[in-house]
Amino acid sequence: MPTPPAYALVATDLDGTLLRGDDTVSPRTRASLALARAAGARHLVVTGRPVPGVRDLLDGLGYEGLAVCGQGTQVYDAGARRTVRAVTLDREAADTALGKIEAQVGQVFAAVDQDGAEGRTLIEPGYRLPHATLPAQRTRHRDELWAEPVIKVLIRHPELSDEALTAEARAVVGDLATVTHSGPGTVELQPYGVDKGAGIALAAEELGVDPGTAIAFGDMPNDLPMFRSCGYGVAMGNAHPELRAAADEVTLSNEEDGIAVVLERLFGHHAGRGSS
Repeated sequence: MPTPPAYALVATDLDGTLLRGDDTVSPRTRASLALARAAGARHLVVTGRPVPGVRDLLDGLGYEGLAVCGQGTQVYDAGARRTVRAVTLDREAADTALGKIEAQVGQVFAAVDQDGAEGRTLIEPGYRLPHATLPAQRTRHRDELWAEPVIKVLIRHPELSDEALTAEARAVVGDLATVTHSGPGTVELQPYGVDKGAGIALAAEELGVDPGTAIAFGDMPNDLPMFRSCGYGVAMGNAHPELRAAADEVTLSNEEDGIAVVLERLFGHHAGRGSS
């Protein structure tokens, strides 16, 4: 009878973590995830991207498990191509939060990720997408952002750093929203109390797995709640200093197969290292 793995769940962020800069997963990292699965562990994708922005990518990767999407607001079954759970951000609260932030720091520019499998990313005039290739639809004014239910709001400031904007926003929004710094040029507001950690808890419940038996890999401060929910947190070599400081371990970068380095060490003996 095989020995059960030390970690029953491998939770990986996508951008800057599992994915290389060209949105691909290296053969070595794919093989290391296969080692983990062969040992009985499950792979769980945990991303800030909403379902519509990640669905085709997961299909291309051949991923058929659950995925925590939209910064913890959605749990998506990639194999069945359906959203299992979702929570939306109250649009009135979101608009009020934006007003409080602007009263504190001056004008910000906003975008929203709409709820649903076909939800769109809408951007108001002046908002600049951090990744020019991401699909988005421009609006004429902010009121149009609230036409349909949303899962989160993205904000940018013309002068403040991401870290400064995150701190200022947290100081004024209170329980209107959770403020998250999820990537370069990406500060987000999602439903209060909802983050990647909460999303992992929901997905683990669906899988019948204790989140404490999970090992998590990430690169940005939005992965901190994921580290707190899981038994062991690994920061990528390219990770933000805040995440590196909170990690149990720092591995190599996403371009250097940092995930594979750790998974080979943990699970390689289950398959007989070097016996391919």
